[in-house]
Amino acid sequence: MTSTHHSAPAVRLTGLLLLTSLTTMVAAAVIVVPSGLTLNPADPAATLAAVNARPGLHLLELGLDVIGWLALTGAGLLMAARARVTGPHLALLPAGLLAAAGLAGLLHDAGNLALTQLAADPADPAAITVTRAVMLVAKWMVNLAGLLWVAALASATFFTTLPAGLRRAGVVAALSGLAAVALPWTTGTAGPSPMLEQVGYVLHLPVMIWYGVLGWRELGGRTYVS
Repeated sequence: MTSTHHSAPAVRLTGLLLLTSLTTMVAAAVIVVPSGLTLNPADPAATLAAVNARPGLHLLELGLDVIGWLALTGAGLLMAARARVTGPHLALLPAGLLAAAGLAGLLHDAGNLALTQLAADPADPAAITVTRAVMLVAKWMVNLAGLLWVAALASATFFTTLPAGLRRAGVVAALSGLAAVALPWTTGTAGPSPMLEQVGYVLHLPVMIWYGVLGWRELGGRTYVS
């Protein structure tokens, strides 16, 4: 396997989108965690109060997250288009899974956006009841997005031509990401605690970094052929 340099705009654009996804999602997390805007379905009243107190910050974080998921979707679609034209055709699988992960992430953000209006009256019992249902769906939607993202990475290590080091790193990152998406399934009816969610984010970080590295290489017009 040898590396070659391609000036194709699609390759560079894919890299730009992957890096955009990484940076905007990390920026969103940097806003959420210290500000207490992590959404907790176990305490919907506190969540509504937090959003009501800082609606601008909530929307800023949400906007960054939306950009990240949109960029991931676009990168997946571009990868699929490239695989369809130049091959290998099996690379359509990880590309499609990556685009699907982006779409699931956008649905997650749609639920979080609905909370902005529900937070107009954080003491309203009806709003609190609806908020819990919305947050539960949003939480499991982001879990699905993470699962699809991990599946995209795992299949990329098998069905695309990668240098050995990047392939090995991909396997390790996929295992870490799999542990992240498995955590909520271990909590039964109680659901994951905010602390467990933070652990999940940390475990998923290698997946994001791996795609960031791939994006950096592609931004330079660098890809790999058999």
